[in-house]
Amino acid sequence: MVGGVGGAVVGGIIGDNTPALQTYVTEQRVPSYTYSEDVRVGAVLPQQGVTYREVPAEYGVKGYRYTVVNNRTVLVEPESRRIIQVIE
Repeated sequence: MVGGVGGAVVGGIIGDNTPALQTYVTEQRVPSYTYSEDVRVGAVLPQQGVTYREVPAEYGVKGYRYTVVNNRTVLVEPESRRIIQVIE
């Protein structure tokens, strides 16, 4: 699977870590970026205006960042700013 809403992708959040990361992000009160396009795997976020944060090591994700877009937590490939997973 290349990716899917809420699904695991190569390097993404797997299984039980998905709700745990969502809880973590909620507790961090990460502000949501307003995005006029669909929030989906493969979408490329803008270079300006979005704050990308490191995923804590305990969630087992290396090389990706997270942010909140339209009130949805997403994992992003930092170099391309491409969404690799939408956390539901």
